[in-house]
Amino acid sequence: MQLVILAGGRGSRLTEETLIKPKPLVDVGNKPIIWHIMKIYSHYGIKDFIICLGYKGYLIKEYFANYSLHNTDLTIDLKKNSRIIHQKKGEDWKVTLVDTGDDTLTGGRILRIKKYIKNDFLLTYGDGLANVNIKKLIDFHKQNKKLVTVTAVQPPGRFGVLDLNDKNEVTNFQEKIRGDNSWINGGFFVLKPRIFDFIENDFSVWEKHPLIKMTKKKQVVAFKHSGFWHPMDTVRDKLLLDDLWNQGIAPWKTWNE
Repeated sequence: MQLVILAGGRGSRLTEETLIKPKPLVDVGNKPIIWHIMKIYSHYGIKDFIICLGYKGYLIKEYFANYSLHNTDLTIDLKKNSRIIHQKKGEDWKVTLVDTGDDTLTGGRILRIKKYIKNDFLLTYGDGLANVNIKKLIDFHKQNKKLVTVTAVQPPGRFGVLDLNDKNEVTNFQEKIRGDNSWINGGFFVLKPRIFDFIENDFSVWEKHPLIKMTKKKQVVAFKHSGFWHPMDTVRDKLLLDDLWNQGIAPWKTWNE
């Protein structure tokens, strides 16, 4: 299967980082978040990637074009104009980088990569990490035979909760809990190629008209994921993910190395 990654947005709520780089290249630990996402899928044998570029997309092209330089030791002989890459390390990935426009909306970006799609495919956003079992997700999609399988998650709570009695005495204190028990779109989709019939143009928002139309036709099913899931929308989110990675307790790290 192929994985399509939406990597063209401006990341306006993370401007401290995204003024100089696209959001998918913002580091978690010492690696861009898009690398973490690709490692999650690669662990399950998904190694054919299509990346939808937009804002500062040339920097993502540069990162993958020079992947070995970013991940190995290097000796450069300036006099001889030569270089030696030590302990060459790569990934057995095929990465197709597609310029889908600076201002194209999410549905439009998906429509623009239609010609690269062969069969059912995976789709995710370039700014969220989770320990979703991709094999179980794909199996669930195959069993249900819908056009769209979306991973449903319950977002983490932002604050602790106080239980109060009628005298305003605290009777219980809970650390951060999950939201109000609502399920939200966590990304990590599996899609059939027929979804392209529901996307009109560059101005289509994937999460609005296309998904709503297919939902009305009863062609959208949810794969419930109760494990770890966290977006990187703000600096606070980045710092939390950094901390998990640097402590060696990142729940999304399902690969060995």
